[in-house]
Amino acid sequence: MPTGTRNARPPALVPLLRGPLGAHRAGLAALVAVQAAQSLALLLLPTLYADVIDHGVLTRDTGRVLRQGGLMLAVTLVQIGSAAAAVHLGARIAMSVGHGLRAQVFARVQRFSGREMARFGPASLLTRTTNDVQQVQMLVFTALTLSLAAPLTGLGGIVLALAQDVPLSLVLIVDIPLLVAVIGFVISRMVPHTRAMRQRLDSVNRVLREQITGARVVRAFVREAHERRRFAEANTGLAAAAVRAGRLQVFFGATATLISTLASVVVVAFAGPRIAEGNLELGSLIAFLNYLALVLASVMVAMTVFMMAPGAKVSAARIGEVLGTEPAVAEPADPAPAPTGPGQLDAGGVTFRYPGAEEPVLHGVDLIARPGQVTAVVGSTGSGKTTLVHLMARLLDADSGTVTLDGTDVRAMRRSDLAAAVGLVPQRAYLFSGTIASNLRYGDPEADDDELWHALGVAQARDFVAALPDGLDTAVGQGGGTVSGGQRQRLALARALVAKPRCYLFDDSFSALDTATEAALRAALDEEIGHTTRLVVSQRVAAVQDADRIAVLDSGRIEATGTHAELLAASPVYAEIVTSQLTSPEAV
Repeated sequence: MPTGTRNARPPALVPLLRGPLGAHRAGLAALVAVQAAQSLALLLLPTLYADVIDHGVLTRDTGRVLRQGGLMLAVTLVQIGSAAAAVHLGARIAMSVGHGLRAQVFARVQRFSGREMARFGPASLLTRTTNDVQQVQMLVFTALTLSLAAPLTGLGGIVLALAQDVPLSLVLIVDIPLLVAVIGFVISRMVPHTRAMRQRLDSVNRVLREQITGARVVRAFVREAHERRRFAEANTGLAAAAVRAGRLQVFFGATATLISTLASVVVVAFAGPRIAEGNLELGSLIAFLNYLALVLASVMVAMTVFMMAPGAKVSAARIGEVLGTEPAVAEPADPAPAPTGPGQLDAGGVTFRYPGAEEPVLHGVDLIARPGQVTAVVGSTGSGKTTLVHLMARLLDADSGTVTLDGTDVRAMRRSDLAAAVGLVPQRAYLFSGTIASNLRYGDPEADDDELWHALGVAQARDFVAALPDGLDTAVGQGGGTVSGGQRQRLALARALVAKPRCYLFDDSFSALDTATEAALRAALDEEIGHTTRLVVSQRVAAVQDADRIAVLDSGRIEATGTHAELLAASPVYAEIVTSQLTSPEAV
């Protein structure tokens, strides 16, 4: 079974939106109807205005002025109501599209393994889920509320302008292509600037996340000034990219306004003598100027969407990159039934290499963890202990070899079945914002308070939780920052106990505990889960020397297996680790 990340071709902007917009066919049809009503109302007003001037004001026909004025008021109300309805419908559809895209990205990221998370990085994934989705959402909103009516208004304006006066309409032949040329120039240069802005925003998020997460390290080494410089560099880069994109937008706005103004000046200059000679009515000139403004405004509105398109296109590509990435650890197409055995874990000939690494981190590892026994893995830093545990829990998939649970390949099992059977207590205990109870019920949402207190008692955490003013309802900060490292480890252990799996994987899970607490915890675990399969990973010999079976992992290979006494006599690597950590009497 392949283990590498599989990338489908990232969907472009239109394919990305086809599905979300297709779910709103009725809303889009209603939106087209109200936009058409708005355009017709806009196109009717200048003609009515010309009639009022030519046949009402100039002829002093008060009745005609009042009648036409009332009709203009009614048409204006229709235009305002249609515009409001269009904004409402467009906003609902655009917000729904944004909601759907965020949900898709979040769901895909939830399935990512460590490979994909390392490839994208948390900062970039946050930007793609929030800012990039917002860019696409804003394009949809602008397109639906503004530019949908632009073609109808523009074409209708040209036809009605020709109906008012053909010679004056020749100005459109020059103005419209000139506007399109300017906008094309701006759009061609917006794409690289927009892409640079997204990359700079990723950098700002990454630096900010590192500074917040590593605030204690920064203060401990008094590196605040250095971190301020790092953030200033990333922030300046983002500002510079935004300024470059902003200059292009300002250039477009100023140039478009200049072209429109010059067009109006040219029309008035040519129309003045014709009005004086009686060849053109004043109302027709005013109506023509209104139609000219509508046509140019329609072109500018439509092109505004095209100007937003490069940014949305870049964002769509970034979103599509996430949605087009198939997780390396995927659900099997035809999952095997959940095994019902006692919970024996076997690693047979397991080899694993991280992407881009020259050498595998594990080479043909064979290991068996049996029920009712404590199987320990000991080795130096970087020997592959945590990687082996992650393969057992199927957070990663082996490049070759197999990991089985009661004879069933873990890659053939549903992830939910595997998670119910194998509980992992990670090296870095992580708690979610909420309460102690909500964190413990992550293991079993249906667990009652008695079960939670029992798990806390086994994990040697009952006393400190009971001493808190709110007990199980005590608030826990993000990541568990409101409790100490030892308390966080014990709460993470209690969370695994609440789930009641058949196999427990302890990845250096007792490193923050003092000796007395660790001894009490091990005794309680022997009594509570002594019948289960326990795989303990540690760098400390004192934490594993009483295990039923110890595997020595050296440079990604199992160097030797046996009991503590057997390995002291047979394994030079283990003897060296023992000598470096324990005194001679302790070793004996």
